[in-house]
Amino acid sequence: MYRRKLLSVFALTVFLSVAAVAGLVTAVTRRAFDRSENERTAALVTQFRREFNRQGEVVARQVEAIAASEAAKRMSTALNRASADPGPYFELAKTTAENNQLDFLEFVESKGTIVSSAQAPAKFGYPEAGVDSFAATADHGAFLKQEELPDGTELGLFAVAATRGERPVYVVGGRRLDRSFLAALDMPVGTRALLYQNRGDHFAAELLVDPSAPGRENLPAAQKLQPLVDAVRRSEEEATRLVRWSGNEAEDEVFHAIPLLGTGADGDRPLLAILLIGNSRRNYVELVRHIGSAALIVGTLGILLAILVSSWAAARVTRPVEQLAHAAQEVAAGNWNTRVDVLGADELGQLADSFNRMTTELLGQKERLVQAERVAAWRELARRLAHELKNPLFPLQLTVENLIRARQQSSEDFDEVFRESSRTLLAEISNLKGIIERFSEFSKMPQPRFQPVQMNELIAGVIQLFQAQLAAPGRAKIKCELQLDPHLEPVQADADLLHRAILNLVLNAQDAMPRGGTLTLRTQNEDGSVMVEVADTGEGLTLDECAQIFTPYYTSKQHGTGLGLAIVQSVISDHGGRIRVQSDPGRGTTFVIELLRNADRARMSS
Repeated sequence: MYRRKLLSVFALTVFLSVAAVAGLVTAVTRRAFDRSENERTAALVTQFRREFNRQGEVVARQVEAIAASEAAKRMSTALNRASADPGPYFELAKTTAENNQLDFLEFVESKGTIVSSAQAPAKFGYPEAGVDSFAATADHGAFLKQEELPDGTELGLFAVAATRGERPVYVVGGRRLDRSFLAALDMPVGTRALLYQNRGDHFAAELLVDPSAPGRENLPAAQKLQPLVDAVRRSEEEATRLVRWSGNEAEDEVFHAIPLLGTGADGDRPLLAILLIGNSRRNYVELVRHIGSAALIVGTLGILLAILVSSWAAARVTRPVEQLAHAAQEVAAGNWNTRVDVLGADELGQLADSFNRMTTELLGQKERLVQAERVAAWRELARRLAHELKNPLFPLQLTVENLIRARQQSSEDFDEVFRESSRTLLAEISNLKGIIERFSEFSKMPQPRFQPVQMNELIAGVIQLFQAQLAAPGRAKIKCELQLDPHLEPVQADADLLHRAILNLVLNAQDAMPRGGTLTLRTQNEDGSVMVEVADTGEGLTLDECAQIFTPYYTSKQHGTGLGLAIVQSVISDHGGRIRVQSDPGRGTTFVIELLRNADRARMSS
């Protein structure tokens, strides 16, 4: 047992140590990866903004150059005439955009009419909705703008410039913010950038620009980004979320979403797009798996080492402890001469030496205790015998003295005195013989002869003997209640001895209720044994009386030998059972008998 406990302690120590180290390393690794992710995200955002500003500057310079070109000046001069005809400039935006590598280019006169459009020629002659903001936007750098095209809406980086003059012509040019823009970013390993174009009231996977997936085959997977996109659309603030693409944790990504705002006509800043920066967790997951594998290997080796160490410790420590335990069991079994070998001067050696000294002292105390108990027993026996014999001896003495006086006086009534004295002598001698027989009976209790006994039937037979006496006229009535378990199993016992024991308990209960009461006998099965209770509603016993009630020759009655309950305890003990008393003054007394079924003893008897 101690060896197993020692092994368990070593194994648990190793396990907890390895688990603590693995947990600590995992936590440190997690913080390091989080810090690395944040640094990579910040670096990528900085790069995006730098590229955004660089291309914005390029677009702004190109638009300013177009506004300052001779073609733009001539167009502005021609359109400022009273009979201006914008028709000759229908193709000017397209050719100019191609020459300057712009995706978007429009010429808009000061009144807001589109003179020429490279991306949507059909808009020629239509009013431009945002012309009111051109004057404030011109010469203030690039800005984001969603451009309506015949086949949809495109997100672009735009700039506005105006020609000189009282009624300027506005040049609106820009480049698409698409896959090519994102592909131009220098992405660290394990990081990617996506762009969601915010159009409509609901999330649409087709609006997600992913340079790594130019087709539409990844649109179902893109739906997993919807909660993050919706969160940014609601708050227009940055947000971060872990996205699980599958059941494999190595494919998880942590996405950082950054809102991209445009410039509205009335000064507001609408949300035009969301930049999504994803950091793969593959390296982190694989590292955690490696840490777990290493912890498992180290833990296994540690447990094996713990087994070896515990075996060595058991040979060194537990063997003396086991010897001490075995010696203690020998002492408990009654072998007071048990000794253990003292090996060394360490704590175990001191313990062994203390054990040997303890057994020596116990042996001496036992001998003194036995002698004291023997003397006390003889004294108690002498006291009880003297008490029992003194009562009949006194009338014997008086009778003999009367006979002597009658004889000396030659009384004529001597014959009559002799006859009366003879009767008295015979009666007291009979009393002495009864006392001697009771003591002799107690000393010669027979050993039980085991056979199947049904306790319910035995108790019913005892009560039948007392039924008339309990209800006899002229004495306090005692009510008898039987609470017998109908499924009570038989016990292997001596029916005559148990009958005598129960009879003594019933007599004792009857004597305890001189003013009447209730006598209850109860039986029940309980885990391999049979319980029998005999309870009365008499005056009860004190704690001291309960402690001494089974002592031979002890009695609280005026007339009694003190052997009845001692005989009951002897009978129950010979059956391998136990008896105990439960009592409170004024609340009655209950004797509880526990009898084993004694199947092994039945086999021995057979």
